[in-house]
Amino acid sequence: MTGPKAKGQNKSIKTTQSKPLSRKGSEAIDLVVASAKSSQKSSKQKFTKAEQNVMLELEHLADYIHAAKVEIGQIRPDDVKDDFLPSAKDELDAVVGAAADATNAIMDSCEIIEKVMGDVSQSSADQLMDATTRIYEACTFQDITGQRINKVVTTLQHIEHRIDALVNVFGDEISKSHKKTETEPAQTVDAGDFLEGPQRADKAKSQSEIDDLLASFD
Repeated sequence: MTGPKAKGQNKSIKTTQSKPLSRKGSEAIDLVVASAKSSQKSSKQKFTKAEQNVMLELEHLADYIHAAKVEIGQIRPDDVKDDFLPSAKDELDAVVGAAADATNAIMDSCEIIEKVMGDVSQSSADQLMDATTRIYEACTFQDITGQRINKVVTTLQHIEHRIDALVNVFGDEISKSHKKTETEPAQTVDAGDFLEGPQRADKAKSQSEIDDLLASFD
């Protein structure tokens, strides 16, 4: 026979689990510091020297995170993510496209030259063949530059994702507290800003739009 069960043996033991912190970054550290200070005030036992050093380091860490948020907000990471990075990617894509179009045009011209070689002397045909061969070899630049530019585009996309994660961690306060206002000082325009190169095909006006504009002046 088994002995009598101990009192309360069948009762389930309830454990209290602390809820995970829902706040992030410096808010979580501020909460820890505030809780520790509150515990110190409500308790007769004073913190040891080591515990006080930990508290001081937490306060310094919270101040550092606050300062970092201010500095990151000043560079407007949302503007970098929404405006500058997409624009840079589009410009690089346009470079790749323009280089590909130019290479195709060059190679088409080389084919035309090869077709007319039979109409010239053998010496001239040999010279033309040598020239077209060197042109074909030089056109490999398009593949090389395209690969390298694609690597840069991939890097920009990675930076964009990292900035997006940074903005999400710090919250909307960064983007909201640094909106452009009319009181901002005017930016000086450098001469290099005008050197933007030819207009991208997707941004250029069509011939019909140009004709309509010219007709409106009559």
